[in-house]
Amino acid sequence: MFERRTEDLLPWRAFAVRMAIFLGIAFAGIAGALLIGVVGYHVIAGLGWIDSLLNASMVLSAMGPVDRLTTDGAKVFASIYALFSGVVFITSISVVLAPVFHRVLHHFHLPDRE
Repeated sequence: MFERRTEDLLPWRAFAVRMAIFLGIAFAGIAGALLIGVVGYHVIAGLGWIDSLLNASMVLSAMGPVDRLTTDGAKVFASIYALFSGVVFITSISVVLAPVFHRVLHHFHLPDRE
């Protein structure tokens, strides 16, 4: 997917397309994680759909839960989902920044042209 050391630097337009693809991948991962949280809060914690969406969104964005959970199952789900959300956040940032880091490193490895 990325150009090799011997290849030229990717043109800006192609780089923008690559960034859009990687942003889409990150967005899909975040949307999937949000869906898992919404369904989990609704089924396991017994919250309504809107409250489930609010709680999942707040936990996924690292702001913390909104509603008080009363059952042990809901508390276990919330703690596992919080850990999962942290991994999703770090992974999505890594996916978005990978093309940028590759472009910078590739730029420094290009042979000097005079």
